[in-house]
Amino acid sequence: MPNGVRLFVVYGVVVLVLIGLALPGIVGQAVQAPVTGPGVVAMLLLAYTVFTLTLVLQRKRAAYWLALGLSSLTLPVVLFFVLAEVPTGALVSGALALALFLALRTSAARDYFDQE
Repeated sequence: MPNGVRLFVVYGVVVLVLIGLALPGIVGQAVQAPVTGPGVVAMLLLAYTVFTLTLVLQRKRAAYWLALGLSSLTLPVVLFFVLAEVPTGALVSGALALALFLALRTSAARDYFDQE
């Protein structure tokens, strides 16, 4: 497994951990209303992340584009930190976004996804 794909897998696991940490608050909101905006977004992100990581570990070709899509979720985080005037957070998340995109675009990472 190329280092770029390893970096993406670590990123995906961190996203899953963050979703898991947010779930108690989302479940607490579900007591008042069965369908909430944050609940729908969290469930969509959870499904997308699990599906993408599953395809990445299976080396499927479709996983490459899904991995780039999941990596693009770092861009709103950069924007959030810029608007919140937290330069350290913006630099760290920007560096993560750049590292993910550059690492996934290497030829070794592209060649990793060879299954149909």
